[in-house]
Amino acid sequence: MPNIATVLKAEISRIARKEARNELQATRKAAVQHRHAIAELRRQLAQLQRELSLAVKVKPAAVKQRARFTAKGLRAHRARLGLSAGDYGRLLGVSAQSIYNWEQESAAPREAQRAKLLALRSVGSREAHARLDGIAASDRRSKR
Repeated sequence: MPNIATVLKAEISRIARKEARNELQATRKAAVQHRHAIAELRRQLAQLQRELSLAVKVKPAAVKQRARFTAKGLRAHRARLGLSAGDYGRLLGVSAQSIYNWEQESAAPREAQRAKLLALRSVGSREAHARLDGIAASDRRSKR
């Protein structure tokens, strides 16, 4: 005849396992749903990264085709914006002397600078002055 303590212990263990299984079932179900959601997000991320890489590859080709530079055009654009050579240079990230040299055709901008010039062509006077104010504000913050 089995000992009553052994039988009681076995029954308590069986009931505890059954209760634990019931409690964990909801957690397991939620974990499966989370895994499915994570997999879907990873697929979306991969798709977006593919689209971004295609967009980045296409953009430089378009920029290189239209990035013509003429000194006369640079002078006219700077005059239209009402900017000094120093301010125009700050917008492009170059010195005022570089702007003067480009305008006098004693030097030509590099490809990276031509891309910045191209981007600056679509900027109006108000936006150019706003960008200069932003650059001045960041310079003040960096000096602190």
